[in-house]
Amino acid sequence: MEFEYISTPRLKLLKLTPEVYKYIYNNYTDEQLKRFLWLKTDEELAFEKQKYKKGIVTYNYSFTNFQLIEKQTETLIGWCGFHTWVQKHSRAEIGYNLTHDRHKQKGYMSEALKAVIQYGFDEMKLHRIEALVADYNIPSVKLLKNNGFTYEGCLRQHYNVNGKMEDSQMYSLLKHEFNT
Repeated sequence: MEFEYISTPRLKLLKLTPEVYKYIYNNYTDEQLKRFLWLKTDEELAFEKQKYKKGIVTYNYSFTNFQLIEKQTETLIGWCGFHTWVQKHSRAEIGYNLTHDRHKQKGYMSEALKAVIQYGFDEMKLHRIEALVADYNIPSVKLLKNNGFTYEGCLRQHYNVNGKMEDSQMYSLLKHEFNT
């Protein structure tokens, strides 16, 4: 299988789809899986295998994610992509994460987010991208606002975080609002 990448000035974004997961889980050894998925322990691998075994898509939901690989060091620094992709309605929720604090406040996620949003609108034919974020996650709120997302409202007691129900702030970006 030939893997697809998006390139930004400092990053290579490796595209991960249900088809990629099917291929690697059917053709890779455990050691190859750990390297490909950047897993350090057998426990992490067991967890990822269990997620895959339980099913990573449904009849109406899918995903497209990207590993963020720093070009200079060839190191995974995070991920960014779409989950809860409802193809029938041309919308998906975006999520993102950097693996270590040392990668934060360097503009990596802003660089990746722009490329992933562009991919979503152009290649996935999305009309709407949604983002849910905790109100106290100021860096994430700032990232969304700086990329043209509009605040839509609060989803009360939406996420269970360590046994405590927390609100989610809903943001969205429509295709015609996106400035490249």
